[in-house]
Amino acid sequence: MIKGIGIDMVELPRIEKIIENKMSFVQRVLTNNEYVLFQQLPHKRQVEFLAGRFACKEAFSKAWGTGIGSVGLQDIEVLKEENGAPKVTKSPHKGNVFVSISHTDTFAVAQIILETD
Repeated sequence: MIKGIGIDMVELPRIEKIIENKMSFVQRVLTNNEYVLFQQLPHKRQVEFLAGRFACKEAFSKAWGTGIGSVGLQDIEVLKEENGAPKVTKSPHKGNVFVSISHTDTFAVAQIILETD
C-alpha cells in the first residue's frame, strides 16, 4: 500500500552558486557516504548530484507528510545500486522506498514513493 508520494524540483544554477559560496550547505545536505561520492565527481556532475540528492530529501519529506524539519536532511541517504540507479539506503520509513531522479541542463527533479506492507 502506498503511504506517500513526494516530488521536488531544484534549479541547477542555484546549486552551482551554493557549491561555489557555501560548502557548509553541501555538508549539511549530504551524509558522509553521499559526500564521498560527491567528492569523486567532476564539477558539473557535483552540481547534478547535490541537486538530485537535495530534491530527493525534499521529496521524501513531502511523501512522509511533514516537510523538512520533522525529518532532517541527514536522516535520509541516497546512494546507488551497482547499475548506478539511485537507492534510498537510510530513512525513518520502515517499508519500501522507491526513488527516481532526472536532470536537464537547468533542473533536477526527484520523486519518492513510500510503500508499506
